[in-house]
Amino acid sequence: MKTVADFNFTGKKVLLRVDFNVPLDKQYNITDDSRIRAALPTINKILKDGGSVVLMSHLGRPLKKLKEDGSVDKEKFSLNHTLSRISELLGQNVMFSDDCISEEAFQKSAGLKASEVLLLENLRFYKEEEKGNKEFAQKLSGHGNFYVNDAFGTAHRAHASTALIAEFFPGNKCFGYLMAAEIENAEKVMFNARKPFTAVMGGAKVSDKILIIQNLLDKADNIIIGGGMAYTFFKAMNGAIGSSLVEEDRLDLARELMQKAKEKNCKLILPKDSVIADKFDKDANTGISDNMSIADGWMGLDIGPQAIKEFSEVIKSSGTVLWNGPMGVFEMQKFEQGTKAVAEAIAEATSTGSYSLIGGGDSAAAVNQFGYADKVSYVSTGGGALLEFFEGKILPGVEAVNN
Repeated sequence: MKTVADFNFTGKKVLLRVDFNVPLDKQYNITDDSRIRAALPTINKILKDGGSVVLMSHLGRPLKKLKEDGSVDKEKFSLNHTLSRISELLGQNVMFSDDCISEEAFQKSAGLKASEVLLLENLRFYKEEEKGNKEFAQKLSGHGNFYVNDAFGTAHRAHASTALIAEFFPGNKCFGYLMAAEIENAEKVMFNARKPFTAVMGGAKVSDKILIIQNLLDKADNIIIGGGMAYTFFKAMNGAIGSSLVEEDRLDLARELMQKAKEKNCKLILPKDSVIADKFDKDANTGISDNMSIADGWMGLDIGPQAIKEFSEVIKSSGTVLWNGPMGVFEMQKFEQGTKAVAEAIAEATSTGSYSLIGGGDSAAAVNQFGYADKVSYVSTGGGALLEFFEGKILPGVEAVNN
């Protein structure tokens, strides 16, 4: 795997695909800049060598969230909102182009001097980006003479800037430090996990995690199931789950997964109890219930004390831990304890020599929120990409550079 460490960028104009799809508040302030920070080592390496950098990224899904008149909301989804923070973190002024393929954009990239940085406007303002249009990719390639992909968060998408553009840079393409680290850490868990290997799966739906659970049955010693998806398993075992979240069309699948786990000698661990609520609200009345007998009108919104104890014990005795998905509605304080306890157990396991990989998305948000991000082995920046990697799929953004 070729990375920026293998090249000297003196005199090079590097077109760098980053993932600056950061969360913004209503005033367009960045609420979490970790994705920008993650790209800094790659950017700084190129600049230190004496190269210049053209940054390209997406922000949100502007073509899926059009304004009432059918036009693109260019204010809401503009990467201009990230410009001052990028400049601050790099310690230099970053230029901006309000389009990614306009004549002005190409004039700005053509005029870049050594150690200068230009940020292009949101790639997804063009439908050709998500459609993987080759002509669009070729246009974008005109911004540089070397291509670096450091956007693991979009590595699973066959988009123009990730999967097609690399072919226009034969011999002049590689991965950034972040991309390389993501792949290295994912491969460590997938192919060289120290036993016992425990996968902690959470989130709302079984359907979102079917493929990863199936793929991990052959690799993991334990698969812990938490979050809303657990109630589909309890319903499949004829349990009473009240008004808890359930996928009625996945009951047979849940039974099948439990049977396969037995056959493969993989321990599928479900939460014994839940924190239940009489409504989905931060001010709801709450209680504790066994998960096979939740009363009508009540719903499980977090794992309970027995589940926390069992899950924590399994995690702390593991050699490798993969975590993808929260244990409950951790955004509400009343239902955060299960997710917080899992993060704490993983941090404790890591401190005694276990290897832990936190799988992006809500899991990454949780370890950041609870202050455990620096107490685990690695926090991935790409939820969907990491998920597809563990499902056994080829990631287009990785394959394009490797080929």
